[in-house]
Amino acid sequence: MNQSISLYLVSHIDALSQFIGKALAWLTLLMVLLVALVVAMRTFLDKGSIPLQESITYMHAAVFLLCLGYNVQQGAHVRVDVFYGRFNKSQKAWVDAIGAVCFLLPFALFLMLSSLQFVANAWQISETSADPGGLPFVYALKTLIPLAGLLLALQALAEVLRALHTLCWADNSEPS
Repeated sequence: MNQSISLYLVSHIDALSQFIGKALAWLTLLMVLLVALVVAMRTFLDKGSIPLQESITYMHAAVFLLCLGYNVQQGAHVRVDVFYGRFNKSQKAWVDAIGAVCFLLPFALFLMLSSLQFVANAWQISETSADPGGLPFVYALKTLIPLAGLLLALQALAEVLRALHTLCWADNSEPS
């Protein structure tokens, strides 16, 4: 693959991950406000709201699932940094490439592919909440699972391409 194409793909995948991550970060603020509202309603009005509680769960699931790629793009994922911090750019690129190809990409593809039938079944029956008065969109919520796998796989591809760029075209002698 040519250098400009790989950099083009990396920049666009990174931009997608950043857009999703920053957009969904606002959901965490909304979740905090809604949790406070639910607590206030229960405490002062002795009244609960199943749709409100389920909407908080839906938002949490959206943030957790759809921000997986953003988390990787930001370097906030789990990695054993005992040696990594001392590595030069080339050594880090090897660790990143091998980690993405051997662990991240297979997990992302497994998540996406193994959830497709689960999601298809939910859509087929238009699955709704088991709670009376709950939200009728369980099938849409479950759709976030393979979408999360797809977004994570795209970011894994970007990580591999970034590592290949470092290994093939960048000056790797100095520590990063």
